[in-house]
Amino acid sequence: MTDLSLSAAAPNRHRLLWPVMAAILVIGWSSGFVGIRYANKEASVFLLLFWRTLLSGLILLPFALAFGPRMPMRAVLSQMGFGVMAVFLYLGGFALAIEQRVPTGLVALISDLLPLAIAALSQPALGERLSGRQWLGTAIAVVGVLIVSFDSLSFGTAPLWAYGLTVGSMLVFALASVLHKGRKELRMPVHQSLCIHTLTGAVLFGLCGLAQGDGLAPPMTQGFAIGMAWLVLIATFATYSVYYTSLRLFPVAKVSAAIYLSPPVTMLWAWALFAEPLTPAMFAGMAVTLAGVWLTSRG
Repeated sequence: MTDLSLSAAAPNRHRLLWPVMAAILVIGWSSGFVGIRYANKEASVFLLLFWRTLLSGLILLPFALAFGPRMPMRAVLSQMGFGVMAVFLYLGGFALAIEQRVPTGLVALISDLLPLAIAALSQPALGERLSGRQWLGTAIAVVGVLIVSFDSLSFGTAPLWAYGLTVGSMLVFALASVLHKGRKELRMPVHQSLCIHTLTGAVLFGLCGLAQGDGLAPPMTQGFAIGMAWLVLIATFATYSVYYTSLRLFPVAKVSAAIYLSPPVTMLWAWALFAEPLTPAMFAGMAVTLAGVWLTSRG
């Protein structure tokens, strides 16, 4: 993690750095839908998340041990705590909510309001005050997300606690993002921290899978293999590494604002790969969201 002087200097020296990183972040964040679409037909959500995190952690493990500074136990424990929040509680909370029949569209909408929670937490926790223009951009982006998501919204028949779980999972990740920006003990190379986060998640997701009685053997099918490759390489490696790196270089509210673009980009993924229809309202929502993100991130 860099200090404040580096955070301020980096955007001035490399004007294209943030647009490129934001594009990668949005594409990766929205692509998680694609991997889940492929793999969820073959396995339960906890089995899917177990193999996603286990494969990610095992691939990163030799690099985490061979490259980078020594990892003291205190730093490892801090990273494990962050992994519980940002991987297990965040991904697992939404997965459990869907399993309890909370409509997927509502879960996605609550997840996509993550930047609003981060913006609210960044001022008291980090002293990163948003200007009036940035709050206006945030409000416009939220309206755009609502327009994009409107057709898929329903309330379903899930138990009340499952709806609270979706909100809680989103707030936990927002808090984790703010803590990652502000705590010195979380200053570790991305490949090392992400390795610890995913292996921590794998242990916990594995215990959940065993508790459900599903076992941990992966389905030996092409769909599951494609889904895992997508989730590990794009939705985990590309997305989380760019997100963590961006938090080190830029204000946390600016980074999180890019996530507002994930719903319209997700609809483009669905159209391109699964022939799902596009509607004029979706394009209108995309335009509104883009305007809001531009206002929030400008300057």
